[in-house]
Amino acid sequence: MNILILGSGGREHALAWKISQSPECNQLFVAPGNAGTSELATNLPELGNHFDEHGKAQIADFIRKHDIHLLVIGPEAPLVAGITDYLKEQEDLKHLAILGPGKEGAALEGSKDFAKAFMQRHSIPTASSQTFTKNTIEKGVSFLRSRALPIVLKADGLAAGKGVIISPTYEEAEYSLKEMLLEERFGSASQKVVIEDYLPGIELSVFVLTDGKDSIMLPEAKDYKRIGEKDSGPNTGGMGAVSPVPFADDAFITKVKERIVKPTILGLQKENIDYRGFIFIGLMNVKGDPYVIEYNVRMGDPETQVVIPRIENDLLPVLLVAAQQKLKTAQIQVSKDVATTVVMVSGGYPDAYEKGKLVSGLGNVKDAKVFHAGTKAEGNQVLTNGGRVIAVTGKGKRIEEALQNSYQAVQQISWEGVYYRKDIGQDLLNL
Repeated sequence: MNILILGSGGREHALAWKISQSPECNQLFVAPGNAGTSELATNLPELGNHFDEHGKAQIADFIRKHDIHLLVIGPEAPLVAGITDYLKEQEDLKHLAILGPGKEGAALEGSKDFAKAFMQRHSIPTASSQTFTKNTIEKGVSFLRSRALPIVLKADGLAAGKGVIISPTYEEAEYSLKEMLLEERFGSASQKVVIEDYLPGIELSVFVLTDGKDSIMLPEAKDYKRIGEKDSGPNTGGMGAVSPVPFADDAFITKVKERIVKPTILGLQKENIDYRGFIFIGLMNVKGDPYVIEYNVRMGDPETQVVIPRIENDLLPVLLVAAQQKLKTAQIQVSKDVATTVVMVSGGYPDAYEKGKLVSGLGNVKDAKVFHAGTKAEGNQVLTNGGRVIAVTGKGKRIEEALQNSYQAVQQISWEGVYYRKDIGQDLLNL
């Protein structure tokens, strides 16, 4: 079959890497893609950058012209923009299998306010919260000052993984609230702000593939969001990840399935939301009990780079039946090996950074897999083209071995200004 993947990051490279191994994969396209996907598939740099009506029409025309059977939508932006709904409205594309929810389902990520209300409606454990706008800012200040410290502020809309502030003082929280609502610190994403209680515990993510009726749990992962070691500095899109997670034992995962995954799928059904795709559930383990921090409506990045390498069987038929609402028949086999990934970023990220730096040493990597994110190919050269440039995934029987393979490979790769955290996974070694 012919497959089109939308996206250009490490997540899409990992999906392309796995899908390309399937005997059922005929032609594989990635729009717009990166230097890594160009080695596995045909990149479409002119597609997948804009999701207005013109951009959606361009994607639809490509699907028609190249007889695409399966569309896998990687990032959240096209989902929130309604690409799935647009394609399903095209009479001549009824044959197309689409993995990714419509706009209604994508609101679970596109609006933190919607997600919190959804959880409350379906008794899914999460932190207490209220939502405020610039018209109710004084009520917001009163509310946050009535809560225990620290306090969490979240931009309602999409903010590239950076729209969350954890404030240790009321003064800082009040300043941040005003900055978000009055000065639109995160653009239109912070026209609404969710203020919620802080959950003390240890964070992890679980991943679900669903056809809207049935679901499969994928391997869980823990990622590292902050730019600095020991989780210091501002949030990023993710600086590394580990799978499996030592503290997510069978008893904990059973609680996740019963208290969170099942009521989430049932809630979507009750609200008549046709949801076919991935659900990424950010969780806090609070003394052995799971609480939802957030929903994402796609796979995580860089978590995909540790989850996908642990899936041993052909993933393409599983993705197809999920898109066709026939997931009940599917299964996945998961390796017991540990996978770790270390993200290498441009100097200055997550603030201002330069692009176009020459990446060297990629051919020297042996015992790890390099997944490209912010890269582009120019002739035989690979240049940086984003903040998060490369994720290097190692595997091993134990976390120490996987980390050793990741970091040995990282040391082979360089470009001007490269930065990476040296403490990924260290907090898990003694658990």
